Amino acid sequence: MSQLLPLLTVLAGLAVTLVLFTLLARHVRRRGTAGGALRGAMAAHDEAWHGTAADSYYELQVQTDRKAPLPDDRWRRGTRSGHRP
Repeated sequence: MSQLLPLLTVLAGLAVTLVLFTLLARHVRRRGTAGGALRGAMAAHDEAWHGTAADSYYELQVQTDRKAPLPDDRWRRGTRSGHRP
């Protein structure tokens, strides 16, 4: 029995860990907080190991936050008001 005790201890610890991760996953899915955390973790990983991937991540964030430009009337065909053709 003394030889089985360390094995049972490790298996019990693994089972408890898996149950805790399952409960955490259920909680995160219910609240919907996984997206931002996962994106931030992957950005930190990319910054550490893949420099160009981190650069593209930051560029995409800047493009997402950037407002769309207003339409420019200079590039439309035809005459503009107040100007001769």
